[in-house]
Amino acid sequence: MTGNQMSGTAPGGLEMHAYDVVVIGAGGAGLRAAIAAHDAGARTAIVCKSLLGKAHTVMAEGGIAAAMGNRWPEDNWEVHFRDTMRGGKMLNNWRMAQLHAQEAPERVQELEDWGALFDRTEDGLISQRDFGGHRYARLAHVGDRTGLEMIRTLQQRAVALGIDVFMECTVTELFKTDGAISGAFAYWRETGRFVVFEAPSVVLATGGIGKSFKVTSNSWEYTGDGHALALRAGASLINMEFVQFHPTGMVWPPSVKGLLVTESVRGDGGILRNSEGKRFMFDYIPEFFKAETADNEEEADRWYDDKKNNRRPPELLPRDEVARAINSEIKAGRGSPHGGIYLDIASRRSPEFIRKRLPSMYHQFKELADVDITAEPMEIGPTCHYVMGGVEVDADTELSGVTGLYAVGECSGGMHGSNRLGGNSLSDLLVFGRRAGEAAAAYAAGLGSHPSVAPEDLTTAQAAALAPFDSEGGENPYSIQQDLQQSMNDLVGIIRNGHELAQSLEEIEAFKERAKHLSVEGHRQYNPGWHLALDLRNMLLVSECIAKAALAREESRGGHTRDDFPKTSPEWGTKNLVLTLNSSGEGVDIAEKPLPVMPDELQTYFQEA
Repeated sequence: MTGNQMSGTAPGGLEMHAYDVVVIGAGGAGLRAAIAAHDAGARTAIVCKSLLGKAHTVMAEGGIAAAMGNRWPEDNWEVHFRDTMRGGKMLNNWRMAQLHAQEAPERVQELEDWGALFDRTEDGLISQRDFGGHRYARLAHVGDRTGLEMIRTLQQRAVALGIDVFMECTVTELFKTDGAISGAFAYWRETGRFVVFEAPSVVLATGGIGKSFKVTSNSWEYTGDGHALALRAGASLINMEFVQFHPTGMVWPPSVKGLLVTESVRGDGGILRNSEGKRFMFDYIPEFFKAETADNEEEADRWYDDKKNNRRPPELLPRDEVARAINSEIKAGRGSPHGGIYLDIASRRSPEFIRKRLPSMYHQFKELADVDITAEPMEIGPTCHYVMGGVEVDADTELSGVTGLYAVGECSGGMHGSNRLGGNSLSDLLVFGRRAGEAAAAYAAGLGSHPSVAPEDLTTAQAAALAPFDSEGGENPYSIQQDLQQSMNDLVGIIRNGHELAQSLEEIEAFKERAKHLSVEGHRQYNPGWHLALDLRNMLLVSECIAKAALAREESRGGHTRDDFPKTSPEWGTKNLVLTLNSSGEGVDIAEKPLPVMPDELQTYFQEA
């Protein structure tokens, strides 16, 4: 017991803790939310599935997007807002995009005040680099280790503030009392013992869904826990059809296939070539971007020197455009020996420049693939990286449709629309993490008394967690996961069609039936098979959301491409698809919902050339 919490033991020997705010997840969003809640006076805890400091935020290496104007004084929040909306193909929640663009510079400065060590300009300001889809160089960065520096800084501050952290502790259920959040049920991964957190405010910051796909940059924790917890608690999800396949992941050796290759390589001058040596991205420039993009390689080279007329190389188109172009080249037979294409910075930059600006990438390829990126190109290909969809929340407070339940970061939806611009993820974590923490603390403080978890709910949660031990001779959870990942990869990947999406839904239903009869051996201590059995419940539910929404949206937009509906539809550009848990509690229902209407004064930003 510490001064920040109240602890005890429930009937049956359950470990109990009471807080005002419980944050589930210890990435950038979770840490920033916890700091904000603590600073607002709330008794706050962080519950994380893995070790503190191992969050997937560290994989966001390129930088934090914020219109600070350190390299381009013309940059401002209005331009950043417009870039974000255009990158999301106008399906973003306009209010979230506005708040994000307005508040990101202050959040970056705040990080520096807390000890983050950013790279500097010649004048000593925080350096900012180019990234795809951003009109100006606006990504504050620390080499190619920005996410790591963010986590280090936020983690250090959270620990210094004395915020309680429950590491290697997985939440399996949320509790409600009289329709409002009352706590969460979890277990210690080491011992398998159960633990209960009573709290009127819960902030979901659990990250994404990438482990439902075979080839992904995501680590093992990304099994859609927050998405599924929210659904089962009664919240809704939006934009789940939009999955971002990062253009550049490692393709060789097989042991690291999908591992992220940061966009910083292209931001610092790297170019894409096919097996014929052709710089093919000039063949894929959309009409929308031609006015701001160099029209030949000579002009693109000059862009790196003087940014004449603010022209941009085609490698820095938004991620969805680049990923589709790479996919097309590979399918046309112009791929590399291991099924990718080539990313070349060695012919464009000196070895000294590469080792200084891209130290992580240099070591990653040298150690894992025996490739010296200062002397030879990298083999890369698209990898499942990020889901734009998540819990539907209020833009200002991040409150879901369930009283007391908030969501931030990758498990929330709306901010990025149909496609996220690189660098916007880290500033998203900071801006909305702070807002969610403050709102969650304010709600808890306004209650006369905290709700208690009903004893019968504890019994139900325990029974559900132990169910995989009840059957003998059932299927191995690893077999189901492997088949699910292959199905999602083959049928719900970069290029989709109605027949394959319908087939994927049939297969997911079959996986759900198989999962009812899975079994795990051994005891609760150190049992990864049991952990996966519990994760599968979330993965199957979230995979159904993705496939069902992708089948319903009969157009191509952002991270969702249908070859049977290749055009972007004005009608579909006015609405979101909303998913809720169905009456059986084992599947999802889908409905259409109009987009929030953008105010006239913001719409004027899109009337310019």
